[in-house]
Amino acid sequence: MIFTIAGKELKALFASPLAWVVLTVMQIILGYSFLKRLDDFLQLRPRLVQMTSPPGVMELVAAPTFGTAAAVLLFAVPLLAMRLIAEERRNQTMVFLMSAPVSIADIVVGKFLGLVAFLLLVIGLIVLMPLALAGATRLDYGLLASLTAGLALLATCFAAVSLYVSCLTVHPMAAAIGAFSGLLAMLLMGETAGDGLRARGWHIPAALAQVLSPLKNFEPLSRGLIDTYAIACSVLLTVAFLVLAIRRLDATRLRG
Repeated sequence: MIFTIAGKELKALFASPLAWVVLTVMQIILGYSFLKRLDDFLQLRPRLVQMTSPPGVMELVAAPTFGTAAAVLLFAVPLLAMRLIAEERRNQTMVFLMSAPVSIADIVVGKFLGLVAFLLLVIGLIVLMPLALAGATRLDYGLLASLTAGLALLATCFAAVSLYVSCLTVHPMAAAIGAFSGLLAMLLMGETAGDGLRARGWHIPAALAQVLSPLKNFEPLSRGLIDTYAIACSVLLTVAFLVLAIRRLDATRLRG
């Protein structure tokens, strides 16, 4: 049943003009960013060949492009997720979904997986950009895999938080603004809290604060480092907000 709901949500996203607009704008921004950095790399190439261990196209072109993609997803995911629950509640269709022989957990996870599947397609298009250079230069496929995994984990974190905020209101636009504000606050507060606690020598609380900073968890993977703690923090954050969304909808159903 989960995959049935996920498939329905994925079809709904492809049928939504907003999703196509978001996808188009993202590809324009990221395509321009990629080509601009590639042009800069080609201009620097004569100087790079004189270095003993020069950075390659992955470090100077692909990695910054994935960094730009992380920032763009901060705006895009709340827009894509705002209708998942809020629109169902506004249109009074959530009542029929809850009365069906399916659990709240199935509904939340199914909608989450539908959104994540769409985001993975977007990430796949981003991955194709550096892969297009495979015939002309040597690529670091390890770094590419790390960047892809990091961006996928970041997207799932953003999706889980945005889905939870969508459970809090019946207005999709309010859900989008709330999700963006919440994500931005998490990024800023998590980074600030972590640095402040680490400066005082409180390393364990600082490590725990990293759970609330998705971009902080993305950083080591963006450098090709497989940081298991950063991965665990991303997974924990995603699961925590999915559980919160399930509990929120369950409470809403009990109140009628």
